[in-house]
Amino acid sequence: MNGNPLSLVELNALVRRSIRACLPDEYWVQAELSEVRANYSGHCYLEFVQKDSKSNALVAKARGIIWSNVYYRLKPYFERETGQAFTSGIKVLVKVTVDFHELYGYSLTVVDIDPTYTLGDMMRRRKEILKRLDEEGVLTLNKELEMPLLPQRIAVISSATAAGYGDFCNQLASNPFGFVFYPHLFPAVMQGERIEASIIQALDRIYSQQDCWDVVVIIRGGGAVSDLSGFDTYALAANCAQFPLPLITGIGHERDDTVLDLIAHTRVKTPTAAAELLIDRVRRTAEQLEAYTDYFYREIPQRLEQEKKRLAQWVSRIPAQVQMRLQQEHFRQERFTKRMAAAWQARLLREEYRLRVEKRMEVACMSRLQRELHRIELMEQKTQAASPELLLKKGYSITLKDGKAVTDASTLKAGDKVVTRMASGEVESIVEKIN
Repeated sequence: MNGNPLSLVELNALVRRSIRACLPDEYWVQAELSEVRANYSGHCYLEFVQKDSKSNALVAKARGIIWSNVYYRLKPYFERETGQAFTSGIKVLVKVTVDFHELYGYSLTVVDIDPTYTLGDMMRRRKEILKRLDEEGVLTLNKELEMPLLPQRIAVISSATAAGYGDFCNQLASNPFGFVFYPHLFPAVMQGERIEASIIQALDRIYSQQDCWDVVVIIRGGGAVSDLSGFDTYALAANCAQFPLPLITGIGHERDDTVLDLIAHTRVKTPTAAAELLIDRVRRTAEQLEAYTDYFYREIPQRLEQEKKRLAQWVSRIPAQVQMRLQQEHFRQERFTKRMAAAWQARLLREEYRLRVEKRMEVACMSRLQRELHRIELMEQKTQAASPELLLKKGYSITLKDGKAVTDASTLKAGDKVVTRMASGEVESIVEKIN
């Protein structure tokens, strides 16, 4: 066992002196805030983490602190420059000193912060959201919707107590043209961590009665600039981009556009600007209607007078046109009558000729029929005279061999069997001698 062992306090004190000796300077550190907690005394306690870019697993972690006198200065500065609340989940670039306390251990003390680093990370996240929406084919869907000519039925998503909502309604109600608008509030939380879920719920309620509304206006007024990060989420952007009604945003910030602004149909700076946009849309439509009305009042009498004159001209031309048409029809009727008479005469001649031909054909057919009958009778007589039966009755006979008549004795030979047929009966013989 070694002599003079160190107590834990002594060892930790040695570590603190060593760290202060080795790391005496201030260092800029990139990290993500996993915890941000301010206590009653005004000090802010942090937890810095670093995650693996591929697996998202923690690879480093450290406690941090911002003393109250520094925190009161850094927090407003950071939120003013970035439009982002100083809260967990963001990436920061901070200047720190490295310290070690015997009781609390290793920690980083924040003395400064660079908002441009967080802005860059926010822009990167916005670009990633916009790229994802573009790849899904929904990025410009809401922008492609046609704005109604008379957007008077307005679904408003805002906080009921927001000053911007009151300004919006007052602007619509007191418009100098006397146009009537019908705004209806769908309450939503417009600051803090519930922005995304609250606005999506309001959109769902509007969607269930979408035929009742012409446009949707999302407005916010009087809130902190640091609350704008709630409008930079993918889920909210995807819902708004695919919403079937045109969306107008008047979130009330001048410096930068949120993702919600970029996918909405129309983006204006403030709630009153959103009201002015709707008033101007109705005004332009009203002016067009008035122009059409003036045109009708001016052009219709002139057109009626022109048509009256044209009708009078046609009426004056009717008698001459009717007389000309009657003459044309009379001439056509005469030509038709003449052609009909000629056609009937030609047809009559053809029919008379056909009748005469038919009579001649009848006489010729009867004569030919008599001749043919006489010729048949003569042929019948000749056929009967040449009949074998008649010859056999006259004493002639027929000699047959194998059923065929024998007309040449040289075709027979001794021993052949022949049949002799007579008028009455047959005689079978055997040839003995041939002369």
